[in-house]
Amino acid sequence: MAEKKNGAASPVTSLYGVGEKRAASFAKMGVKTVRDLVYHFPRGYENRGNVKNIDEVEDGELCALVLCVAGVPKSAMIRRGMTITKLAAVDDTGKCTITFFNQPYVRDVLHEGAYFRFYGRVKKSGRSVTLASPVFEPVLPHKELRALVPVYPLAAGLSQKFVAGAVREALSLAFTGEGALREYLPTEMRQKYALAELSYALRNIHEPQTVEDAERARRRLAFDEIYLFALQMLAEGKKEKKPSKFAFEKPDRAAFLSLFPYEPTGAQKRTFAELETDMTGGTRMHRLLTGDVGSGKTLCAEYAVYTAVSGGAQAAVMAPTEILARQHYESFAPVFEKMGYRVELLIGAMTAAQKRKVCERLQFGITHIVIGTHALIEDTVVFKNLGLVIIDEQHRFGAAQRARLSEKSADCHVLSMSATPIPRTLAFVLYGDFDLSTLDEMPPGRKPVDTFVVDGTYRERLYAFIRKNVEEGGQVYIVCPSVEEQKETLESESGEKVEISELYTFAAPEEEKPKLFAAVDYAKTLAEEVFPEIPVGFVHGKMKSAEKEKAMSAFAGGEMKILVSTTVIEVGVNVPAATLMIVENADMFGLAALHQLRGRVGRGEKKSHCVLVSEARGETARARLKILKENHDGYKIAELDLAMRGPGDFIAERGGYVRQSGEASFRLATLSGDSKMLYDAFEAAKATYANDPNLEAPENAPLRERLNEKNEIAE
Repeated sequence: MAEKKNGAASPVTSLYGVGEKRAASFAKMGVKTVRDLVYHFPRGYENRGNVKNIDEVEDGELCALVLCVAGVPKSAMIRRGMTITKLAAVDDTGKCTITFFNQPYVRDVLHEGAYFRFYGRVKKSGRSVTLASPVFEPVLPHKELRALVPVYPLAAGLSQKFVAGAVREALSLAFTGEGALREYLPTEMRQKYALAELSYALRNIHEPQTVEDAERARRRLAFDEIYLFALQMLAEGKKEKKPSKFAFEKPDRAAFLSLFPYEPTGAQKRTFAELETDMTGGTRMHRLLTGDVGSGKTLCAEYAVYTAVSGGAQAAVMAPTEILARQHYESFAPVFEKMGYRVELLIGAMTAAQKRKVCERLQFGITHIVIGTHALIEDTVVFKNLGLVIIDEQHRFGAAQRARLSEKSADCHVLSMSATPIPRTLAFVLYGDFDLSTLDEMPPGRKPVDTFVVDGTYRERLYAFIRKNVEEGGQVYIVCPSVEEQKETLESESGEKVEISELYTFAAPEEEKPKLFAAVDYAKTLAEEVFPEIPVGFVHGKMKSAEKEKAMSAFAGGEMKILVSTTVIEVGVNVPAATLMIVENADMFGLAALHQLRGRVGRGEKKSHCVLVSEARGETARARLKILKENHDGYKIAELDLAMRGPGDFIAERGGYVRQSGEASFRLATLSGDSKMLYDAFEAAKATYANDPNLEAPENAPLRERLNEKNEIAE
């Protein structure tokens, strides 16, 4: 067994009962040290303080009952390997029959006349009330039972009881010894924003006595998440200009534009000028280009590449998916090969031999432009003279990944791009330390996509509309909010699967949600029952790259007429024949995401439509969808969405929150509707950065340590 240590830096094997097997289970959740375990937050809490009387309970309810054991528990073997223990328990309002399976020891614990708090799922039929294998705790005069009991995300081999015990021990070690956790927010900052101390927050997020304790703890830790994120952003995008050997000559813009059959918009011309200023001035470009769907970001990226390669340098374009990388390659290659520049693709699906040859040509300068995915950041990729890096959909890459590509050349210019229109009021907060270019003007001739909002009563008419579009030569996207039909559950202390909705969480109570449409199940239903004569396929983020590529290629090539998908198609292939976008459970998506999805159609000559299907009855949900129906300007939609819901979607996307895969950078920050916390945390981060940009002051040593820990975890 590993040597026992004291302190937050100790491995989890230093905790009681954690051997190699349990350590491996913890590692699957990203927990390797005592510090990691302290930051492994509960997903919610069992509200055992909400005690019901027997006559109040409803069938299927998860609740607590304080009962007196009436009679002696009796055990019997009902079959080989299965023991059942039964007892009766009462309160002033009635009787409850309690059954335990394979727990004969309860006979020695649940004594007649003793009071216990039982917590479990009640079954009620008429006057009969039963509980099966509930959690129980003795009610004693000198011991107060906790109202909120944490429920943690688990991995195979771990139970709620074991994790809770390990967390309790971790909390006792974390603030002493090796790598002790230290408060890293100054007293003045905590007082200004009414924040609890770190030690209080970490103890009370795990073991709160009251709802108020839990909320106060969450607020401090949520603030920290945003504050630390903001500091990382500021450090990543330092405003001071760094010198660069790549001071290119001003390119021949007219020669470049002569290769295209259309005139650029005013916004594109403005961006061309901004790119020229950056790339010819002798300092490194650090610019973010944002633009609505179809606003012409690719042309601007191509102009930046033209500036670099015509000046004798190489350029690299990194995209988050192989599909998008191929799309860029198909756009760039014809343009630049006409001018005599070699353009190559570098993606994971290529063979080792193919990759090796591309890398050789890059190293010797034979290839001028390379377009790829994460494959570009591998150590084997070496450039002869890399002068420009372009990162598309930059929020889909981690900070370390973005940095790794630009670090392949100390002086190279960096252009990041995002297809999410950012409201001007928020851009200053999120991107204050980037130079920002905005494509806020659409090219002429782009037809608006007619948008409709309907509910489930239109289902048959919708199916008829799908069939009509396909018969007329069109193709159809159908987007669902989830991959497969499932309810998010966790295993409780009793071993029962508990839905997240049944736990106390920090989110406000919501109205009952309608059934969620799931891509896999819905595609099967459509293919087998509704449109057996039409080729139907599906694609989602959990599929292997090759499978996604195959499905997308079949749709782009017209072999597949209906594609059922999750939002993975937001940055999918360009399919001009796609004329209809249907979004199921549209109220589950942010307006920015819906606007992105709508942009997948209307790219060809035919009239296109977008149908948002929602069963939501709330006024807010209907008002949000109405915004999309009545507006086509992505920036205006973003402004209205910000005004209605706060900055949650924008900051979450910038932080790498991917709804479809469930990966969230922010575990406690529930930003939608909490604009004040966002702005407070950014204000605090900017003040810290302005006073000590490298966190070199002695008082900022704990803060520097915490940021280094986060960066180690991210990498």
